[in-house]
Order: sequence, then structure tokens, then C-alpha cells
Amino acid sequence: MGIEIEKKFLLRNSDWRQHADAGTLFKQGYLVGSEKSSVRVRIEGDKANINIKSATLGVRRQEFEYPIPLEDAQILLGTLCQKPLIEKTRYHVPYAGHVWEIDVFEGDNTGLVVAEIELADEEEVFARPDWLGEEVSEDPRYYNVSLVKHPFCDW
Repeated sequence: MGIEIEKKFLLRNSDWRQHADAGTLFKQGYLVGSEKSSVRVRIEGDKANINIKSATLGVRRQEFEYPIPLEDAQILLGTLCQKPLIEKTRYHVPYAGHVWEIDVFEGDNTGLVVAEIELADEEEVFARPDWLGEEVSEDPRYYNVSLVKHPFCDW
């Protein structure tokens, strides 16, 4: 069983861009979002996968992810996934022994920028860069599955 321990934050400024990679385009959609789990299809650059994640609120969730053919992902996104799709560019920013993932959203979620860090343990101590803002790990509005139903443009 896969377990994901991840914290989400808003950003104070764009100073993170000085240390970011070139970024990768993501397009993702949800086939199912229930009280117990979500099933997501994601195209990340030239790769695709299907992901099943527990719908528990917080920093620790079950997660299972499997590669699928790119063509299958394109068909699923176009025909079976809820709209609007999640479109974003993900940047990686190394900082003090961790790699932060910064998601800059597009489409109906333009203007939203979220930083995520994956941890080995819920109590793991990590350095917080100056550009890091408020933690939103416990706020369901910032979960991608929620952004389909309630996009940032409607907040």
C-alpha cells in the first residue's frame, strides 16, 4: 500500500522562481470523486498515469499510482473525466534537503499557486523557505479534486 505524506502551502512571493526547473505541463481529470476516494487520470509531459487516492483530509493519505498509455489518458480526459480539467505547470525547487513542488494553475484555476512538500513522517521537521506562506494542508478547497467542482475563479 502506498502512503503519501504531503503538506500544502500558499506562497508569499515568486522568489522561488530563481531556483526552479523549467517546469512540466500537467493536465488531469477525475473519473470518480467520492467520500472515500478519488480516481484521477494525469498527463505529465509525455507520460500518463491513473491514480487512486483516499479522500481523507490532512497530510497523510493512501495513494496508488500506475502508468497507462498516453493515448488512453487523452481519451479518458476528453470523454470520461469531470470538467473543467485541472491544468497546471509544476516546478521543482530544491531547498535544504527537500524538493518542493510548486503548482502554477491555469484555466479556471488561473491565479492559484500552491507549494507542496512530501515528507517521510508527519512529524518530520523541515526548513521553510522565505517565499513560503500559510499552510493549507487541512483546507479541502486546495485539493485538486475540489478545484474541479469549485474552481479558483469562483472563490
